[in-house]
Amino acid sequence: MNRSVATRTGPPAARQATLREHNLALVARAVFEASVPCSRADIAAASGLTRATVSTLVDRLVAARIVAELPPATPQRAGRPAVPLAPAARTIVGLGLEVNVDYLGGRVLDLSGAVVAEHVDPDDLHDSDPGEVLARLGRIARDLVERVRADGMTVAGARLALPGLVDSRAGRLEVAPNLGWSRLDPAPLLGLDPELPVEIGNEAKLAALAQSSRGVVPDGAGHGEEDGSPQPVPSTYLYVSGDVGIGSAIVVDRRLFHGRHGWAGEIGHVVVDPRGPRCRCGATGCLEQYAGKDALLRGAGLDVGADTAELVALLDAGAPAARESVARAGTALGSALADYVNLVDIDTVLLGGIYPALLPHLRAPVEAELQTRVLAAPSVDLHVAAAPVGDHAALTGGAREVLRGVVENPSAWVEGD
Repeated sequence: MNRSVATRTGPPAARQATLREHNLALVARAVFEASVPCSRADIAAASGLTRATVSTLVDRLVAARIVAELPPATPQRAGRPAVPLAPAARTIVGLGLEVNVDYLGGRVLDLSGAVVAEHVDPDDLHDSDPGEVLARLGRIARDLVERVRADGMTVAGARLALPGLVDSRAGRLEVAPNLGWSRLDPAPLLGLDPELPVEIGNEAKLAALAQSSRGVVPDGAGHGEEDGSPQPVPSTYLYVSGDVGIGSAIVVDRRLFHGRHGWAGEIGHVVVDPRGPRCRCGATGCLEQYAGKDALLRGAGLDVGADTAELVALLDAGAPAARESVARAGTALGSALADYVNLVDIDTVLLGGIYPALLPHLRAPVEAELQTRVLAAPSVDLHVAAAPVGDHAALTGGAREVLRGVVENPSAWVEGD
């Protein structure tokens, strides 16, 4: 008899706990995905949960400092005014970290999406020592953590962005050619508190996720109404980040497409011309050697240490070498993008890194190649636009990925779960 009772009561208890966690996450996502602050009644109507259940779950999220109650809205009819709900500000925060070829730094975001602290140091990190650079980044990270903790915030974790092949499941960098790094477990070299979870990711992929969180393409060029008004970023797009290296990521329904090992998106090493110049990766004729920052600057007659603004100034002045360099880059980039579009059937390309500043001059050769090489071009409307988040976007994407984990698993932060 006792065995019979134990058999019947064990599994339902487990299912009940799982259902409670599911519903808590459902309510949290409803608050965070709402375009305007929603109420308990709004969530109940959209989710199918009872108002009493939603109210209880919201109370727990408020107590956990994940959700905040705003001042009551003016009632439209008789009765108690609805209390709008929004992501909590300056409570739980995520830390984005990055090492790139010409800078390293960190950025802290709260659940509302606001930057609450950041520190970025420009530097030349070609062929740098990983132990030295990561220890330096660790000092920046510790300072940021101490600052936000002193203001009463809780750091949920950190995400480190690196410009290379990253096995995020193993927490390992396989190779970052432009840094000169390979076969590296970077997280321990930061020297952070072991209690602070640190994961690593590819720079372009984290930057790609930052675009989806912003929600609009600001320039309207090629991706807006005729009046140039901002249009929503679609849920599926290709993001390409141009710097010394060129990275990319495919976002499908606001989720990254990782590929078998998490290495999808190395567009910088797509072959443009097998007989072309040798790349730092060891191959020849890679896109990076035609449309990377160093290639663009050299082609324009500038030093590779020059700022992109100097290249833009030459272009605006009509300098022939600069125009020829950018036209060559645009043709190579358009050819590589056309391969992507033909292979994965995607119709929106967001350009980040140095490309938005160059887009007025890049657009024509890029779009000419797309129209020539994309088989479906006569049937679909292909959009090329500047990425809406451009200022060290991988730092934003990394911090947001940490916070996404909080929203998708809020039970870990709710007392009693």
